[in-house]
Amino acid sequence: MYSLIIPVYNRPDEVSELLESLVQQTYTDFEVIIVEDGSIVPCEDIVKAYESRLNIRYFSKQNEGPGLTRNYGAKVSGGEYLIFFDSDCIIPAKYMQIVDRSLNAHPLDAFGGPDQAHPSFTPVQKAISYSMTAFLTTGGIRGGKKKMDRFHPRSFNMGFSREVFQVTNGFSSMRFGEDLDMSLRILRSGFTTGLIPEAFVYHKRRTDFRKFFKQVHNSGIARINLHKRHPGSMKAVHFLPALFVIFSGIAVICAMFGWLFPLIVLNLYLLAILIDASMQSKSLYIGFLSVTATIVQHFGYGTGFIKAYWKRIILGQDEFHAYRTNFYK
Repeated sequence: MYSLIIPVYNRPDEVSELLESLVQQTYTDFEVIIVEDGSIVPCEDIVKAYESRLNIRYFSKQNEGPGLTRNYGAKVSGGEYLIFFDSDCIIPAKYMQIVDRSLNAHPLDAFGGPDQAHPSFTPVQKAISYSMTAFLTTGGIRGGKKKMDRFHPRSFNMGFSREVFQVTNGFSSMRFGEDLDMSLRILRSGFTTGLIPEAFVYHKRRTDFRKFFKQVHNSGIARINLHKRHPGSMKAVHFLPALFVIFSGIAVICAMFGWLFPLIVLNLYLLAILIDASMQSKSLYIGFLSVTATIVQHFGYGTGFIKAYWKRIILGQDEFHAYRTNFYK
């Protein structure tokens, strides 16, 4: 049996959509564990409405952030495999069938899958999804390849065996980047990880660009915090958003003095985003929104990365985050 564990913080409407998608699963040997992490607006009534349709249990605890809340759910669950979703996900009907078939054919200690935009998402949500998953953005490193050595599952679509949980003691108390910290510790403990490309979820992420900026800004900071916890985990690709920020500044300054080449290069990149996003979404409007989302993503992540690099690596300060209440991705 599988245990599906979902931490929730003030998102009853999203939980209803998620649970409705789980009712539609073609493979049904699973339980659902909902853990309310100190929400002001609880989802208990929503969960009760699904008790006759799902093997589901509801728990409520004080607010500690998503990592420790997932651990709480893991401890009260009974499945051999623990699968974690964010509350803003919608799960395709064949997801559990695909995962079970894949694990039976090619056993893994831990796994993850990609995410996509659902047709019902708003144009802004589709644009944000593009910026987080497209090859032309940093989304190209997040899990779209058929083979990925030492794959790092993300918490919106992440599973591992109970043995992994027992050996690693689960997620750390990090409020941001806790899923990558968990993936790195899984690999360091000698367990196998893998990508199941067909096991995708529909992930809403943020609903507006302001919230999206906060999320990716904290992600940029978290990358440096992870580097301090796991030396060697930071790769050259993680510097790209920071380089985008720096290059954009240089392009603007150069344009002020009449040298337009850097600005032309920058605009050509954004034009490529516009064309690619418009073709993928079949919407010029979403294409333009995707340009905005990409700029927000690069500047949010890049400025967080630069700030954390300066404070933690240059000045040697302790771990920090800019937006401490924005826990759930």
